[in-house]
Amino acid sequence: MTESSVSDIVVREAIASDFSFVSDLMVRALTPFYDGDHRAHARRIFDAHMAGGIDRVGQFSSGQHMFIAEVSGQPAGIVHVVNKKQGTAKISPLIVDTVYRVRLGIGSTLLKHAEDFARSLGARQLYCTVASPNQKALQFFLRKGFRITGTAHNHYKMGIDEHMLYKQLVDEAGFDSPNISVVPFDESLHADSARALILSQMSGNFNGVDDDWVDALFAGYRRRELGDVNAKFKIIFVAECDGKVVGAAGATPKKGQPIKLMPLVASSEEAFEALVIDLQGLLEDYGHKLYVHLVPEPWQVACLQRHGWTLEGVFPGGYAPNSVVQQWGLNFNKEGATVRKMRIKRPYYDAIMSGRKTLEVRVGYNSIKRLKAGQLLQLETGHTSGVVRIRSIRIYNNFADMLATESWQQIVPQARDAEEALHLLRKIYPARKEHLGVHVIEIEK
Repeated sequence: MTESSVSDIVVREAIASDFSFVSDLMVRALTPFYDGDHRAHARRIFDAHMAGGIDRVGQFSSGQHMFIAEVSGQPAGIVHVVNKKQGTAKISPLIVDTVYRVRLGIGSTLLKHAEDFARSLGARQLYCTVASPNQKALQFFLRKGFRITGTAHNHYKMGIDEHMLYKQLVDEAGFDSPNISVVPFDESLHADSARALILSQMSGNFNGVDDDWVDALFAGYRRRELGDVNAKFKIIFVAECDGKVVGAAGATPKKGQPIKLMPLVASSEEAFEALVIDLQGLLEDYGHKLYVHLVPEPWQVACLQRHGWTLEGVFPGGYAPNSVVQQWGLNFNKEGATVRKMRIKRPYYDAIMSGRKTLEVRVGYNSIKRLKAGQLLQLETGHTSGVVRIRSIRIYNNFADMLATESWQQIVPQARDAEEALHLLRKIYPARKEHLGVHVIEIEK
């Protein structure tokens, strides 16, 4: 029997005598938001669980599993996990009895059990649906790292919209992920590589993207100092890795202050995510939102959703007869204190969250120069993120000067000594980047 506990909460597999509790709970909780016979629904999934998880009518389900949360021996909540043949798992449903809500963290305990169980089945993703009026449930899943992927109108009940959410369970970010920097375009350094990347990524789906189009893009970049939207000036950034261009983005501020990203291209998932994260901070002074037209790969869709972008439109044949272009948008939140996103490798992220690392070192890119003490930072590593606060920022001419004053153990805790710490920092930031200045960001959880 699978079992886990937190405090006096015990999560166990459902047994035959639990059916009345399960069916009564489902009827009470689901009726306000969903039409249909909820007792019959409960009977079907409960019987499948009792039959060893075998679902005799579901086409995509390979297992149905019901778990009960008990408090002091009394049933307090349920979670039903559906193992899918596609390598995913669905929560359908997770319900805590109203008598036990909020006080004990039963929902959190059930969700953790569901996630752990899904991982034990090898699921790469966990998903669920939540009725729009059920805001407490929606906010609960969002706090637990789920992302809204879309909304279906009048879905299971007329007048009730349904949100679709998912959470990635597999996070492959690690210490050996590439060192990618997003830097302003330098025509003398980046033009040829950026041109080749843009043409290779876009010409098949966007008629008219050719050498002349790229020439016009670069010409718009030379007009950037005009700051006139009617002159269609461009702001261009590239993603660099080991001195090579692995991504490029061209931004065009528009009337009314949206900013169109075109191109937004990358040769790898890491480079695409670097652009998606960094461009928000680099461009927020130019408008109130970003939007992009692209024909995305599945991993690009996942990346955009993970970072708060939403699908705004679909244009079949809009740019080429055989391509379906999508418009994705991201609105800047300019009310109150802003939370700046910052990419970080997983071991450094874990060290910060455990308190072993309190100093993060960056070089003086414009986006780093704009950071201020007291500001919140959302650290991003793969599918994991966490928020810290900047206590102070100190600036040095180079890494050697910085390490003569700052604690290398708090910067690179896995290094054996200051010499190895210096080597690791210079491996990430070569000399031409070190010359931008070294910023030591002191942070607290």
